[in-house]
Amino acid sequence: MSKEDQVQLVLRYFAAVDREDLSGVLATLADDCVFSVETHGVRLEGHDAIGAMLERLWRNHEAVRHLDFTYVADPDVGRIAARFRVENTEHDGTITRKSNCNFFDVRNGKFSAVAVYMAGANTLNA
Repeated sequence: MSKEDQVQLVLRYFAAVDREDLSGVLATLADDCVFSVETHGVRLEGHDAIGAMLERLWRNHEAVRHLDFTYVADPDVGRIAARFRVENTEHDGTITRKSNCNFFDVRNGKFSAVAVYMAGANTLNA
């Protein structure tokens, strides 16, 4: 994959997260993808565990939005990092803002690992 291909894969992933499109998210992940929230000691493996986490995220918020991305891509080793802002709209209408950084490993055009570094409270776990 080229750098642009890696960036587009990241954008597809987050667009699907923001649309609450589970099949769209899972289409970007290898079946055995390892998803971790490094700042909170969370490790999930495979589509079922990652899907359950996303469904919890969507259930616990009115909306989730990822924006203002910057990237460092290294297609030669199959890795890309993305720094971005997150806006979580709570059920009462308030907005929680975060600054996050994700590190993605790419294998065969999909993410084989996603490592999340999240500012503040963990919104990806119950």
